[in-house]
Amino acid sequence: MIEFHLEDHSGLSPYLQLVRQVRQALRLGLLAEGDQLPTVKEVVARLAINPNTVLKAYRELEHEGLVAARPGVGTFVTATLTDGSLAAHGPLRMDLQRWLAKARKAGLDDESIEALFMTTFRTVAGEEIA
Repeated sequence: MIEFHLEDHSGLSPYLQLVRQVRQALRLGLLAEGDQLPTVKEVVARLAINPNTVLKAYRELEHEGLVAARPGVGTFVTATLTDGSLAAHGPLRMDLQRWLAKARKAGLDDESIEALFMTTFRTVAGEEIA
């Protein structure tokens, strides 16, 4: 089961953070069709957020066709976002772990690592589009 977390400095509203985390879990194969999402009550208790925030996230995911609510039972995954690249995730994760270890050894903190990664990501993504 997915465990949600919220980041105050992300710039995303809490409901969008929940939506993004479900999408990421679906892409990475961490959630599969039939899996149950945490109940609204569980998410509210864990994150100390308004139930309407969780409901809004779940409604958006339902609108996208990724989950379905079963009244009195819970919310369940109905579609996946994995593709043929899933097999490449293991080796890429190992490369990324080595890169993160080098960044830490170089003295970078979390924010610096994130800034370096995102700047590089945007630059490379922009080059591929052009």
